[in-house]
Amino acid sequence: AVKIVGSPNFPVKVYVMLHQKSPHVLCVTQRLRNSELIDPSFQWHGPRGKIISENSTAQITSTGSLVFQNFEESMSGVYTCFLEYKPTVEEIVKNIQLKYVIYAYREPHYYYQFTARYHAAPCNSIYNISFEKKLLQILSKLVLDLSCEIALLKSECHRVKMQRAGLQNELFFTFSVSSLDAEKGPKPCLDHSCEASKRLSKAKNLIERFFNQQVEVLGRRAEPLPEIYYIEGTLQMVWINRCFPGYGMNVLKHPRCPECCVICSPGSYNPRDGIHCLQCNNSLVYGAKACI
Repeated sequence: AVKIVGSPNFPVKVYVMLHQKSPHVLCVTQRLRNSELIDPSFQWHGPRGKIISENSTAQITSTGSLVFQNFEESMSGVYTCFLEYKPTVEEIVKNIQLKYVIYAYREPHYYYQFTARYHAAPCNSIYNISFEKKLLQILSKLVLDLSCEIALLKSECHRVKMQRAGLQNELFFTFSVSSLDAEKGPKPCLDHSCEASKRLSKAKNLIERFFNQQVEVLGRRAEPLPEIYYIEGTLQMVWINRCFPGYGMNVLKHPRCPECCVICSPGSYNPRDGIHCLQCNNSLVYGAKACI
């Protein structure tokens, strides 16, 4: 297990993934960890007061380490350990107080956002609507086995004046592909290839291949083009990072967890799936989703 020691000079920051077991937070400094302690006694206090070892959510080991079994948002906060010990049998009792700030964190919610354009039927035509549904069904089926999902973000029909040509109707699609929890997909996946980033990368490649194949099929057609078809070269893609409401990234405040979505501290909040916690002097809790 990962073990974290305290400092007599400043509060040590500890990061625990939401709903996971925490590292062992030791009630010693690095120097004391390597020393012999006579008759040590440990006492921990957290955001809700004194922590007793019988507590179901937080345990104190026989050597004074604090361990959380299933870390919740509400457990984030300042934890203080009071250590009493004798350096030798003859010396008097010494006291030390160590502070930790323990933060819940989550993996970023990242996804690919695609835009594509199609030559379309007249904008008020029901054919455009049925085509949109069919396209989403095909794309969803394409990434289903990767435990990924497609979501339509925006669909608009516009009349476009072409260069040195007349008007034509075009559909502008914006959709996202994001990863589901691997165990929730149709084919539960447990090895390293199930990482969200790897599954998303495969899904991206399948989608790009699908649009490229549409161009190839149209190029081989002898008959006139269909009324609705993909416009070559219009597929664009961006990688988007987001944190869940109440969480944010801050490499300056959390240099040891720069790519983590760390719970917003008191004095800040994140109302949407943005990437940063915003300042809010009225916010007094960890994980604020509103500034009231």
